[in-house]
Amino acid sequence: MGAISKRGDKYLRTLLVNGATSVINALGNKSDPKSKWLKKLLERKPANKIRIALASKMAHIAWAILAKGETYKPELAACAVNP
Repeated sequence: MGAISKRGDKYLRTLLVNGATSVINALGNKSDPKSKWLKKLLERKPANKIRIALASKMAHIAWAILAKGETYKPELAACAVNP
């Protein structure tokens, strides 16, 4: 699995990017590790890059869940606070 590209399903890509945008818009004053990670990234990089990176991360997680037939495990999807 590579980056999100224009070769795949346009509708699925749109849903992933819209979902990532919603996650970023809902950050507010959250202090969990994933929110801290996103806030630090947003301080350093443009919001559009972060939005696409988050959409890609969500796609990778969804693919792993479907490929292995498992349930979502938040502890395995946790992001490093200092990337």
